[in-house]
Amino acid sequence: MLIAGNWKMYKGPAETAEFCVELRRQLADLEGVDVAVCPPFTSLAVAVQVLAGTDIAVAAQNVHWEPEGPFTGEVSPQMLLELGAYGAIVGHSERRQLFGETDEGVGKRARAALDAGLSVIACVGETESEREAGETEDVLRRQVSVLEAEDNLVVAYEPVWAIGTGKNATPEIAQEAHAFIKGLVDVPVLYGGSVKPENAAELLGQADVDGALVGGASLDVESFAAICLAATRS
Repeated sequence: MLIAGNWKMYKGPAETAEFCVELRRQLADLEGVDVAVCPPFTSLAVAVQVLAGTDIAVAAQNVHWEPEGPFTGEVSPQMLLELGAYGAIVGHSERRQLFGETDEGVGKRARAALDAGLSVIACVGETESEREAGETEDVLRRQVSVLEAEDNLVVAYEPVWAIGTGKNATPEIAQEAHAFIKGLVDVPVLYGGSVKPENAAELLGQADVDGALVGGASLDVESFAAICLAATRS
């Protein structure tokens, strides 16, 4: 079971340090659940420093496929490794929708990060219009087709219509999608989409839900810690 917090473009270094100190305290006795936080690039170093010596991992929110080169604004797998990060998210729906990332690019990012020794959380999921059109399985099949099963790869199913909307897939919808994804690629699958302390236990209790990629609720340390603790009961 993995609970990862995607902070998106929130928390500079000072706020990150404060959060990580408190998270260390609240999760000091946590057992049986892997935990990761994914701060912005500018806050990765301080998160790595504050969480050193704990079982809480630090991952980036994106990664490029080249080790170096003329790619303004990008960060390579090797840079993340040198910094002490354990992994990276790739293919988040906001990267796809707002910044034009493609399935091919997501595949290249995942492959390069895995080859470099990073763990990868690769995001897949359909939009509301795609779900209403009955295209969910076609979308997931296409998005997963660029990924290859590896020990360090985890997929996150994030129905786009449930991200930041307050909506979340019912446990039954999540289970159905996760089972389908596992039929395509044999890796753990996290659920992402308005996960909160109130719904975490029921979602995480589904047979094919192996954890959560938490967005907004990961920005509050009490809320995020509560979801991590709920995972121990699932």
